[in-house]
Amino acid sequence: MGVVRPVDLEPHGVSRAQLYDRVRKGLVAREARGIYVANRHRYSADHTLAQVAKRVPGGVFCLLTALRFHGLTTQSPAEVWIALPEKSRKPRLEYPQLRVARFSGPALTEGVETHRLEGVEIRIYSAAKTVADCFKYRNKVGIDVAIEALRDFSRKHRGGATELAHFARVCRVTRVMQPYLDAIA
Repeated sequence: MGVVRPVDLEPHGVSRAQLYDRVRKGLVAREARGIYVANRHRYSADHTLAQVAKRVPGGVFCLLTALRFHGLTTQSPAEVWIALPEKSRKPRLEYPQLRVARFSGPALTEGVETHRLEGVEIRIYSAAKTVADCFKYRNKVGIDVAIEALRDFSRKHRGGATELAHFARVCRVTRVMQPYLDAIA
């Protein structure tokens, strides 16, 4: 099943006692508090995303993590970037390190895609929404990262200007992005 929590196994007839027994026998590994993986499980490059999605089900992967997922950056973030509602509590995880960005309203809910990694459904912002977010949070990620993401997006997604303009309005960065869009075009 991939990365699982004990609550995910109960509908399949595997009790917590049976799970803990399998951990003792070495058939299953405990990766983090409440996260288990079969020993013969094949890890993907995005294994940490599957772990975080299990531990923080209300979060949406954003900014540098989403850029990396969509192949729009050369950056390799040391932390996993996750978007949470403004008033939600920051999750405490031992591993991986989380970097929380606070979103609200349409900026939180629009542009969310669902992908399946290692048997886990993850929620991540679309490529166009991520580029707009990078301009909105340019003081956190750096303007050079935002410009690189815009360039890569325009190369990979020809005809994606309408979608990009929509998310620039949602994130209220149309005026900030316009000079860079003109320079690239």
